[in-house]
Amino acid sequence: MVDDDEDDILITRRAFERYEPKNTLYVVRDGDEALDFIYHRGDYKDKSIPAPRLIFLDINMPKMNGLEVLRRLKNDPEKRRIPVVILTTSRREQDKIESYNLGVNSYIVKPVDFTKFMEAVSTINLYWSLNQLPD
Repeated sequence: MVDDDEDDILITRRAFERYEPKNTLYVVRDGDEALDFIYHRGDYKDKSIPAPRLIFLDINMPKMNGLEVLRRLKNDPEKRRIPVVILTTSRREQDKIESYNLGVNSYIVKPVDFTKFMEAVSTINLYWSLNQLPD
C-alpha cells in the first residue's frame, strides 16, 4: 500500500486483519519509498521482502505522486504485470483518464464511511485473490 494518510492506512490494515489475515500488508508513505520497496533499493535492499502481488496506490502524495509511480511501473517490462489499484480521494475525471491511460487495473474512490471503506478493501482483496497472476 502506498499512502500517506494515517487514517486510511489504519482502516486498510484493519480490513486486512479481518478479511485477509494470511496476506501481509506492507505500507510505504510516498512514491519514492514505493519505488525503493518495489526495486529493493535503499532501506529495502533486503531481497527477502517479497515482490508485491497487488499495489494499492494513492495519487496525492508527497515527493512523487501516484501517477508518476504508476507511469514508471507500467513502463518497466518486469514490473508492468503487477496489478495496481488506485485507491484515492480524487474524483477528478482527468486523474481517472490518466490512470487508465497509464495502465491502472482499477480506480476506486475511497469511501468516506468507515464500514464502506472496509467493505471496499475486502472486495478488492477477494477479487484479486481469485485472479490467476503469472509469477
